[in-house]
Amino acid sequence: MTEDLRHPEGPSRRKLLQCMAWGGTGLLWTLEGGVPGSRLLGSAQAETTGFTFAQISDCHIGFDKPANPDPVATLNQALDQIAALPKKPDFIIHTGDITHTAQPEQFDLAVKTIDRLGIQVHYAPGEHDITDAATGKAYMERFGKGARDGAYYSFDHKGVHFVSLNNVVDLKKNGLGFLGADQLAWIADDLKGSSSETPIVVFCHIPLWTITPEWGWGTDDSQALMALLARFGSVTVMNGHIHQTMQKVEGKATFHTARSTAFPQPAPGTAPAPGPLKVPPGQLRGLLGIADVVYAPGQDRLAITDMPLAG
Repeated sequence: MTEDLRHPEGPSRRKLLQCMAWGGTGLLWTLEGGVPGSRLLGSAQAETTGFTFAQISDCHIGFDKPANPDPVATLNQALDQIAALPKKPDFIIHTGDITHTAQPEQFDLAVKTIDRLGIQVHYAPGEHDITDAATGKAYMERFGKGARDGAYYSFDHKGVHFVSLNNVVDLKKNGLGFLGADQLAWIADDLKGSSSETPIVVFCHIPLWTITPEWGWGTDDSQALMALLARFGSVTVMNGHIHQTMQKVEGKATFHTARSTAFPQPAPGTAPAPGPLKVPPGQLRGLLGIADVVYAPGQDRLAITDMPLAG
């Protein structure tokens, strides 16, 4: 079964939820046995006793255009929002484009800013972070602890297996992401140690489902990855890159893209091309945000609460 939550038809509950998601209202998305559900944002933590983690994405430190001349300020606001969560996250995942042009001073400012929370962060690179061998080396020195040379790695946390991937090197037509044979072989070997009952969370920068291929919003060889994940009963895929929330359910896998902390991008089909979208100042923070994620042991449930920046 494939269900794309971007384009529901008719005046249904699903249409209402989609409109609220685009408008910036927080939604709680859940996955139970491969079936998605949702409700208005209340408190994800109040529902479960499992662990939580947060997702941030697309900080673009160094960006200075009218869409947001001060991305450090909005990143700090996002971090303050994480610090104010009712339950401190066990860690944060960052799904790429930490910087805008991969300059050493941008990397260092990002580290200094994010590390003030005192929460462990697991990073995946964006195409703005690794642009050549030199920036790849600078990225790995700061964000690649424990990662292989290709900037991919995995870890386990309280019964969940997390896999961080790099699909921003050797981009394909229109900038489509690419994993490559070596990384796919590593993934196949990495997953051998996990039973089919193990919840899997995969995170990387460019979406692993095809949203708008002419804008590069997809990954060229993602189907090979999904074939490796097909035996697992609970798979959650988390990405950035498109600077807006979208969800899709395909079989037992849920795909989720996150808001940026820097600037929005246009919705597919509403502009000639992707890129920074300038909006009235009063609307900007409603289009930026974080995600708060909850895992409840024994319930096959991963809940993602998309939270726009407050204030």
